[in-house]
Amino acid sequence: MSGRIRLGTSSWSAKEWIGPFYPPGTRAADFLGEYAKVFDAVEADTTYYGVPTRDMVFGWRRRTPEGFTMAAKFPRSVCHGGTAAKPDPAKILDLEATAKDRDAFLSAMFVLADRCGPLLLQFPYFNKTVFATKKPFLERLDRYLSALPPDFRYAVEIRNKSWIGPDFLDLLRRHGAAFVLVDQAWMPHADELPDRLDPLTADFSYIRLLGDRPKIEAITKTWDREVIDHGERLARWAEVIRRLAPRASEVFVFANNHYAGHAPATVRRLKALLSAPSPPKDQVS
Repeated sequence: MSGRIRLGTSSWSAKEWIGPFYPPGTRAADFLGEYAKVFDAVEADTTYYGVPTRDMVFGWRRRTPEGFTMAAKFPRSVCHGGTAAKPDPAKILDLEATAKDRDAFLSAMFVLADRCGPLLLQFPYFNKTVFATKKPFLERLDRYLSALPPDFRYAVEIRNKSWIGPDFLDLLRRHGAAFVLVDQAWMPHADELPDRLDPLTADFSYIRLLGDRPKIEAITKTWDREVIDHGERLARWAEVIRRLAPRASEVFVFANNHYAGHAPATVRRLKALLSAPSPPKDQVS
């Protein structure tokens, strides 16, 4: 594999990780520093819910070593259009309505300097009351990506599976933005995409292991151990990563607690699979 594979979790703040992952007695203020001793990348989920201050981001940089990478989500105001349960189509990706939060977010991320990874535009599922078709969404996304500064790398996640097609992927490719591959209940696994659709739209790849939130929360709402065995799916992801890595400068993979119950364990399982010899193709479903 030629591209560097960076494995990590989505967030680092779960108190249930004290013991299973963080040393007993670890203070919340020390979580990130302890995390960075184990994994070399993390996705900041917190930035979706509020734009961090530059001082806060400087603290993240100070607590992590050279070579560490932090990806971060664009604010909810940009991708969802506000805090209401239903997305607001009048504000989603609107250049004027989102300018203040966008600029504050990018200014804060600039503080990460060499630790700054891709910045993620994570969109919710849009029903027809938000966007009647994918065309107005793609037109707005095109304008928005065009207006973003070239100082950062960008990744785009959509949750309307029928919108994944050549027009969407070509749009991302024109802007050098990564198409985010997700493992989520209603979205296709990367190995289920049609052969004609090349998922690599930038010089890096971005993968998110999200799972089925209602299903796992019916089992547990504490995140100290895996409660769902995703071994078969992780083996499939390992093969996808092996195929992407020779074509990408970096492959980012982030696991959520809601994927299997304990994100650090999921990352370690995937790392072990990637370290093992690739199985014969007839053993990978």
